[in-house]
Amino acid sequence: MSLQLVGKHVQMLEQHLGVRLLNRTTRRQHLTEIGAGYYEKVKIILAEVESAEALAAESQAKPSGRLRINAPVSFGIHALMPRLAEYMAVYQEVQVEVSLANRYVDALTAGVDVIFRVGELSDSGVIARRLAPYRLVLCAAPAYLRANPPIHTPMDLAHHECLSFSYTELRTHWTFDGPGGLLTVPVTGRLMIDNGEALLIAARSGMGVLLQPAELVEPEIAAGRLVRVLPKYHPPSRPLHLLYAPDRQMTPKLRSFIEFAVAAFGPSTA
Repeated sequence: MSLQLVGKHVQMLEQHLGVRLLNRTTRRQHLTEIGAGYYEKVKIILAEVESAEALAAESQAKPSGRLRINAPVSFGIHALMPRLAEYMAVYQEVQVEVSLANRYVDALTAGVDVIFRVGELSDSGVIARRLAPYRLVLCAAPAYLRANPPIHTPMDLAHHECLSFSYTELRTHWTFDGPGGLLTVPVTGRLMIDNGEALLIAARSGMGVLLQPAELVEPEIAAGRLVRVLPKYHPPSRPLHLLYAPDRQMTPKLRSFIEFAVAAFGPSTA
């Protein structure tokens, strides 16, 4: 704009506000006290408008870049990986880095974008999206069941080798929902492992009774290598959440994966 046009705009603004923004002399112009305060406020407003426009533009951008995901091992192998191809086929400019671990991962400091978490949440300061509950199934190998006392109720498990999973309460007690309501029983066994796939091999070898996720054991039950135990008693499902830090910038890649995960593993799939 020319200086004359700028001056005309300022005069119109002063008329609109009913205050003087500039002190004018024949040699120079400078802000009045109210003009200086008004200018500082307007700068903040313009910055916010610019930020809002950038956010709107970003929401239209194509998801791209590296997306870092953490998940428990069994869920990652048997639930996440079979579905991940669908996401990557749609968003071909996203590079996915998956880390699988059964140990606790801090969503605020782990350096990952999203975390799948099985079990009750103890994290504070994170955003959690609830997914479909994680179903568990009790089973054992036919050879083990033939060689050991029958299992008619959960209390009979006290006389059996129970294959324990490290890191969770499943290493010491199992809970069932049966005809008489909820029942928690202590379990013991000589073998404890921090990996569901290793526990599955132990169960198939006839080493004990197994309580693990449905995705892991149902193919083995269908093939006859494992047999479901106590079908009238159902282990309560465990909560499953998708976590991310509240200060994590909601980039197109993060937003796209959250939407995909909720659609793929959300409550509607339960």
